[in-house]
Amino acid sequence: MKEALLNLWNWFLDLFKTRYIVTVSYNSQFGDADDKTYTDVKKIIKTTDKILEFTDKEKNRVIIRSAAGLNYRIEVQ
Repeated sequence: MKEALLNLWNWFLDLFKTRYIVTVSYNSQFGDADDKTYTDVKKIIKTTDKILEFTDKEKNRVIIRSAAGLNYRIEVQ
């Protein structure tokens, strides 16, 4: 019973949290084979033209860096 109430509470809290879809392209064109998509991103920590840092769905910190600059797209899920 206690686990069911806890799961219900966590489900209710998740309704108010914003999740993101992050697509990173390592060249200037989206839709190529080099694109990487991260779904269910919990938190965007840092976004600059050369660094993208965020927390993924497993609560791991992901840091993507590029000396030439990054092309990324952040969408609300």
